[in-house]
Formats: sequence, structure tokens, C-alpha cells
Amino acid sequence: MKVAIAHDYLTQLGGAERVVLSLMKAFPGAPVHTTLYEPDTTFPEFRDADVRVSPLNKVGALRTNHRIALPFLAPAASQVKIDADVVVASSSGWAHGFPTTGKKLVYCHSPARWLYLPEEYLGTKAGVIKPALSAMTPALKRWDALAAKTADRYLANSHVVQERIKQVYGISADVVFPPHRVETDGLQEPAAEVVQRGWPDFHLLVSRLLPYKNVDKAIDAFNTMADERLVIVGRGPIADRLRSSMGANCVLLEGIPDAQLRWLYAHARALVAPSHEDFGLTVIEAAAFGTPALALQSGGYLDTVKPGVSGYFFPVAEADQIVDAVRRHASLPLDRAHVTDHAATFSEEAFIASIRRAVGELVN
Repeated sequence: MKVAIAHDYLTQLGGAERVVLSLMKAFPGAPVHTTLYEPDTTFPEFRDADVRVSPLNKVGALRTNHRIALPFLAPAASQVKIDADVVVASSSGWAHGFPTTGKKLVYCHSPARWLYLPEEYLGTKAGVIKPALSAMTPALKRWDALAAKTADRYLANSHVVQERIKQVYGISADVVFPPHRVETDGLQEPAAEVVQRGWPDFHLLVSRLLPYKNVDKAIDAFNTMADERLVIVGRGPIADRLRSSMGANCVLLEGIPDAQLRWLYAHARALVAPSHEDFGLTVIEAAAFGTPALALQSGGYLDTVKPGVSGYFFPVAEADQIVDAVRRHASLPLDRAHVTDHAATFSEEAFIASIRRAVGELVN
């Protein structure tokens, strides 16, 4: 059986890209089809894969900023033609539309946020992107609806996404939780900027730096807590704005190696997770090291955080609520061994078994 893997674009270090790495383990040697690929800004493991790109990849500016590629991604996706018995498409907007000669299994991280949740996706400082997207939305929604119909089966990464798929496409999807891929026994390297500050402990926030991630709310919270410290790990278009708003007890680290991320996960007092996520993989990655989460009581965190066991919830993403969660955990710390046990239920082995079973069901 010839299996191929598809993904929207390989230009970032994110949870969806980690899922593709797990798919590569599930189907060794399967080619990975995508619209854009920039080796320097995504996981190094992709350098060893058979990555096949659309003609759009020849334009370097688009590889470094996929948002400006938006007007071209639908026609580019339609040109990524895949010859395979089964395509496993990791998609949040484009890969589900790649044409194929065989069956198509879509693992959906979310129907396209920029189409169905544009205010959340773009935030309040969208510049010229917002009016351009508004003009394109009717045509993109038609393309997206047709793309969804080409799938033989949909899987959702959380119950929130399962509901959204039903609402947007009218498709019933089964839920398969994505895995954490953090190697807890891997090399750990202290983050120099944290060590140099001599911080005895710290909270951690790992996120793409986008408006809807609410990283600014976490900064506002820690700006009011001089006795607490926050380490933010991430990249994104609002990095400079966030950095300018930080007090002396916050630091932003961009593009750190996995060894340093492991060290941060292992040494953080808790992970702060203030965004509305469709799944929220970082809380599981932190939990694998025994680090609990202080998370927004919404979205995928309802699947990934077990309150009172692996973390605490706060009801809204506002600074005072984040402060309350930090103070609650300080007075009622959670057992790190119980947190680790919770993370084990989201193993890569379980994910691979579920995906292989779904592919087998398609062809039998």
C-alpha cells in the first residue's frame, strides 16, 4: 500500500508540524507533500524526509512569511497532485484540498481559522491583511467546502474541533488526540538567558506569537507580580510588541533548540496557557516532565488538562484571572508524579496505532 503524507506548509515550529513528524514514524519513507517548505524555520528532522513542494516554494519571501502567500495558497494547493493509495492530510486549511488518485484521510487541526474565526486569528492589528482577506473570503469558502468534500474520512484533534467540523462542513469526525513528542530522557541544556538572571524558579509559556494566543495577557499578569518570573518561548509577528511591554521579570526566547526547551519544561514551576486552543499540545509536553498547567478553561484544554491533577483552570484570559491561578497553584501545588501519569495517556504510540488503524479501514 502506497501512503503519502500532506501538510499545509512546513515553515514553523508548532504542534501541527510535530504531528507530521509522528505521521512520518507511522509511515516510514512516505513522501511529505506541502505548499511551502523552509528548512531553517521548522524542525530539522524534515531535512531527512522526502519533502515535495508546490511551485510557490520558489518564492523565498513566501517561505518566510506564509501569511503573505494567502492569495496564492488555494491555487497552489490545487496543484499539489499526489499519486498514492492513501493520503493522510494534516490540515488546518490547505492540505485537505490536495488532489489525489487514492483515498484521503484528513487529520484536522481546525477548519481554517482565517475563514471561520478571522477576528480571533488576526486580532485587532491586522493591517492590510484584514480587508484583503474579507475580499477573498467568499471565494476561499467555496474552495474550502469543495476541498472538504474530497475527503473519504475526517479525524479531529479534539472535541472542540470535532464540533467545528460538523458545524462548518456537516461532516462527522472521530477524535484522535495528537501525541506529545517530547523526549523526556533527551539532552537538556540550560537556557543561558534564564541562568544568567539567577532566577530561582519561573513559569513558562510556549506559543506562537500571534494576537489570539493572549500572550500579552500573561505578560500583563506577571507585570503585576514582581515576586514571580515568566519565560516565554516562541516566534511570531508581534514579538517586538510583546517584548516592549515586558517588565524585568519576563524574558522572551526565540528559536531555542529542543535541548533548552526540555530544560525549561523540566524546571518550570508551571506552564501558563492563556489562549483558546483547538487542542493545546504544550500542556501535555510540559506534563510529560511533571510540570502542571495553568490554562484557560476553554477549547482543547478541556481535553488535555485534568483540573486538580495536571493543572488548574482560569475562566477568562485576563490578567487578574491568570494572577489568581498562579497564586492558587502556589498555595496548593500539584503532585508532579500525578502530572506525569496524566501525560502518558497522550503517547505517540497510541496516536500511531489509531492513525494506522484508520488508514487500514479506508482500504479494506
